[in-house]
Amino acid sequence: MRFAREHAVIGAALLTSLALSALLGESVLSLYVLLLLTAIVTVGVSVLMGHAGQVSLGQGAFYACGAYAAGILSTNGVPTLIGLCAAPVAAAALAAAIGIPLLLLRGHHLAFATLAMHIIFLSLIGELREVTGGDIGLQGIPRLDLFVVELDSPRDYAFLSSIALFCVIVLLRNILGSRPGRALRALSSSEVAAASSGIPVGRYKLAVFTLSAGIAGLAGGIYTFYLGYLAPGSFPVMLSIQYVVMAAVGGMGTVSGGVVGSALVLLTVDALSRVATLSGMPSVAPIIASYAVYAVLLVSAVLFLPEGLVPFVGRLWSRRARARSPEHADAPAEGASVSR
Repeated sequence: MRFAREHAVIGAALLTSLALSALLGESVLSLYVLLLLTAIVTVGVSVLMGHAGQVSLGQGAFYACGAYAAGILSTNGVPTLIGLCAAPVAAAALAAAIGIPLLLLRGHHLAFATLAMHIIFLSLIGELREVTGGDIGLQGIPRLDLFVVELDSPRDYAFLSSIALFCVIVLLRNILGSRPGRALRALSSSEVAAASSGIPVGRYKLAVFTLSAGIAGLAGGIYTFYLGYLAPGSFPVMLSIQYVVMAAVGGMGTVSGGVVGSALVLLTVDALSRVATLSGMPSVAPIIASYAVYAVLLVSAVLFLPEGLVPFVGRLWSRRARARSPEHADAPAEGASVSR
């Protein structure tokens, strides 16, 4: 029953997203596409941090890796669909290569190491001018061609991003509900206990790290064809921190938490950025406003909602449902009759 209900909710969410893609005006479609792509990356971060206990501040680098892999291949004559398929593969390969030494670290050491990896990757993009375009950027990226149709409008990419987010959610929920998912839940509780139970901790941590990177690379590939231009400035270090804040606000380890956290943080930042760009505001006001949103929401989540917004709402809903159930309503009366 619960399994069917969860799939019904996911299906309803997909239909809602597709409906918004069809009905939203051109002025907000760009923000909606960005929200969907951000949600794709954040869902992977949420599973990575919530189930494997790995604090990664380098997801922006995997996002950029997927974007540049798709862009470089497409500008060199490779069909765009193959470039899109190569995006998650390239990001996952990078994560697998660097994950073996990095995942020997833990806690803030791992966080700073992944952050350094992001900075190094951006430096490499700037240095490899003949391949990536350097600081000038990679230009002339064609639109995504799916053989039967060419995606050339924000609405097309909103539909594509909605379907991609749906596929990622279904994939992760199936993984978390499987035997490896149960092993990941044991791993998130205690690595020592998981290892003593025969779970290959290192292999599972590397697998989740690679999977989350591949998901980020997929979003980066879609972003490449949507924007048609790439530059190192499109992937600032703050991007990786943003994903972590979104996952923490929505709920670590929950798939829906990544989506809700992305929507809440991104829409709040956009609203304050619009206010900060009004006449009379200093030029640095939008940047300061975005940093303030990240700080306030993260601190508030840690202090008041340590499990995240989605688990908190789910717990309240369960309490209310139990309070309204007939069994719960009859319990006091039965107790009273016994006491008499």
